[in-house]
Amino acid sequence: MARNQETESAETQPDTRTVSAVDRFDSVVRSGRVGAHRIVGRPRRFLAYLLSALIGVALLTGVGILVVQTTGADVSSWLDEEEEIEAPAPEPTVEAVLDPTAEVVVLNGTAMPGFAAIVDSIITQNQLGQILFSGDAAATDVEISAVFYGSVADEAAALGLAKELGGVSTYQSYEYLQEYGARLVVLIGADYGGPGSDQLVIPEPSGEAEADAGDEAGE
Repeated sequence: MARNQETESAETQPDTRTVSAVDRFDSVVRSGRVGAHRIVGRPRRFLAYLLSALIGVALLTGVGILVVQTTGADVSSWLDEEEEIEAPAPEPTVEAVLDPTAEVVVLNGTAMPGFAAIVDSIITQNQLGQILFSGDAAATDVEISAVFYGSVADEAAALGLAKELGGVSTYQSYEYLQEYGARLVVLIGADYGGPGSDQLVIPEPSGEAEADAGDEAGE
C-alpha cells in the first residue's frame, strides 16, 4: 500500500525540470565521424616543377652525350670553325716596288760631313730614284735611318727604296712632303747599314776626344 501511494504521489506532482532552448547545434546532421579533423594543405607545385625541370635537363644531357659518342662528332672542330668565322680578315699588305722615277731628297742626320752626297750618288748610279736635293738634316744625332713618304700611293715606292738601302724603316709624313715637295725623303741616321755605309765614319764628340787625349797624355 505504501509503494502504491508513493507512485501515485509521484505521478500527481508537477514536472519541475527546465527545458533548454533549441539552437543551431541541435540541427546538425549526425554522422559516424568523431572529433575534429584538420584540413591538410596541398603541397606546393613549385617543387614539382623544379623536379621536372631537373629531370628534363638530365635527360637532355644524357641524350646529347649519347649522340656525340654514337656519331663520333668532334666538338672541338665546331669551336675552331666558330673562331675562324669570327676572326677578322687580315689587312692587305703593300708590296715593295722600286720606282726609278720617284723624286727623292737625301738628308744626312749623322755627324759625318758630306755623307748625303755619297748616298745621293749611289741612288743616281743605281737608278733608285730622281734626286731633287741632298744635304744635311736639321740634327746631326739621328739614330734611326728611314724613308718617309707623304701619300699613301707612294708607300710601295718607299718600301722599294728602303729595301735597296739596306732595309731601313718607312714612315708616312706630310711635313716632309710639304717642305721638300718630293715623293720620298731619305733620312740617314747612325744605324745606316746600306750601300756606302763602309764610308760612314762618325767622329766622336769633342768632349770625349779631349778626354781620351788627356788619358793618353797621362799614361
